[in-house]
Amino acid sequence: MCGLVALVNSKKGILPQALADMCQTIAHRGPDGEGFAFLNTDQAELFDRDHLDQPLASEALVGLGHRRLSIVDVSEGGHQPKTDPSGRFWVTYNGEIYNFLELRTELIELGHRFKTHSDTEVLLAAWAEWGTNCLDKLNGMFAFVLYDRKENTVFAVRDRFGVKPLYLWHGPKGMIGFASEIKAFTVLEGWKARMDDQAVYDFLVWGLSDHSRRTMFGRVEQIAPGSMAVIKMGKPPHFQKWYQPRPSSFVPKDFFEASEQFHDLFMKSVRLRLRADVPVGTALSGGLDSSSIVCAVHALREEGIEVSRHAFSARSKNKDFDEGDFMQAVVAKTHVDHHECWPDADGFLHNLDQMIWHHDEPFSSASIFAEWKVFETVGKSDVKVTLDGHGADETLLGYTAFIGPLLAGHLKAGRIKEFKREWAAQRNLHGRSENWLRAMTADHFLPNWAGSLLRRLAGKTHARPNWMELSRLDANIRDPFAELDGKGKGVLAMSLGQLSATSLPMQLKWADRDSMAHSIESREPFLDKDLVEFILGAQTSHKLHDGVSKRILREGLKDLLPEKIAQRRDKMGFVTAEELWVTQEKPDDFYQVVEKAVDVSQGMLKPEALIMAGQMTKGQSAFHTRFIRMMTFGLWMEKFGVQG
Repeated sequence: MCGLVALVNSKKGILPQALADMCQTIAHRGPDGEGFAFLNTDQAELFDRDHLDQPLASEALVGLGHRRLSIVDVSEGGHQPKTDPSGRFWVTYNGEIYNFLELRTELIELGHRFKTHSDTEVLLAAWAEWGTNCLDKLNGMFAFVLYDRKENTVFAVRDRFGVKPLYLWHGPKGMIGFASEIKAFTVLEGWKARMDDQAVYDFLVWGLSDHSRRTMFGRVEQIAPGSMAVIKMGKPPHFQKWYQPRPSSFVPKDFFEASEQFHDLFMKSVRLRLRADVPVGTALSGGLDSSSIVCAVHALREEGIEVSRHAFSARSKNKDFDEGDFMQAVVAKTHVDHHECWPDADGFLHNLDQMIWHHDEPFSSASIFAEWKVFETVGKSDVKVTLDGHGADETLLGYTAFIGPLLAGHLKAGRIKEFKREWAAQRNLHGRSENWLRAMTADHFLPNWAGSLLRRLAGKTHARPNWMELSRLDANIRDPFAELDGKGKGVLAMSLGQLSATSLPMQLKWADRDSMAHSIESREPFLDKDLVEFILGAQTSHKLHDGVSKRILREGLKDLLPEKIAQRRDKMGFVTAEELWVTQEKPDDFYQVVEKAVDVSQGMLKPEALIMAGQMTKGQSAFHTRFIRMMTFGLWMEKFGVQG
């Protein structure tokens, strides 16, 4: 994993210092090396920071920059930017292609020769052989900018699920910039930090981010997961989708057969993601997903695969938020070297400014501080790569949000017996209230317009909150979840919506920033393409039934998991006691931070926001994550000099 930057100027001329300054802002993503290239259709030249004064720069159409975190082929052979033997294709690339060895063998049989053991060289050969069709062959996480000198065309490509970030800035006079993080654009001439009204509205009101190409900065957009931007020199970027997740049609209908195939696909995914020339560890929250990964790695270690025994966890001094007992069950079974950290309110407040900077945009929950602390702990060890559990909840129906479409689906299909059975299971196993179950079912049973009307009549709609200055925003005032989350369209539609918009993209963005802030690569075994499409194609009852979620995982991995984990019914993950921090442990400190956030928000946050925050800190109203949203939003405006 690394960091990349690129500048494209069809009028010719790339400022070397601008490219170098962009790279410096993301040095944390790649502390092991740096490189640059100036390119046009006639010439190409590599250079380093000590030799920035290049005559070619004034004639360059494209400038590529790279910060390297050495993971595969840690020799000079992995240095970037890189070109193919013909010099036609040049790339700056971030990520890992896990099946690069298999692709390398296939390409050798087709006549290609390789000088290094890097996956970057394999990517270039694959592109030279198959063009954009090579993307279908890649199993990995990646973002790259590739320049085809013959066709004078730039391709900016992002992996299927958006594990690796890639942003595009529309600069002045037709200049286009690309970068792994938005902050890289802030050093460029012509940069203006202005809000994107729609993205800000969606975040402040609904807690959504990364659900579209928009970012909270105007003129900056992200390349969407499974998409690419194509720039034919002199023309604006053309965006196109190259991957859309599709449920597999080859999933056995028999539950036990499906569970066995899940086991095989999951183990294959974990095995591939252990490929590295540096130590690989695991994150362990104590939940089902991370425990499955730790136990799978242990099983592979028992088979003879060399991999470190390090596992990293966040603990809490508050027992309601601590999963230490579950962690210890996994540690006892796998004999890992267990490293613990203890995120707390003081630590969060102390690191808040740094987190705002690394995340580039405001965030909606203090729970990401637990992940931040885990990667901080990893960074103090010799481990450079961790395996993490993102993507399981969205596909295996781990979130409580899936209960509504499940119950509504039974009703719509006339499966009254199944409806009553699931209703009873949710009541008995999880203690869900009758009112909660009715509301969840109605939300997915009624048409969107009817649900919205009922919420307005009940006074529960919050599309127009009184604590922010809506008149300053040119935004579509609506509930984005109704469209993005597949509301009313069933369990599969919601699963796809969470994968592509309302859950996973935000989670992956946080994981990328938290890990790369400490120069650690995070890999996601649950986001293997074959595994994802297999799970999507499995029957809903194989995933959620009788109040039990992730059923094919529990059955398929039951011989690997401690019984305490396999039978676990609650869910936590990497969380913090943010409500207790705000309302009991440090109410005055948090109130002061919100007070500052309101003050520096240029009127976007109204005095009512401070009143609401005061009521939360005093326990006069229920805590809500909009407290964290308001806090990080104002601090973000100040940190990046954002103008409304």
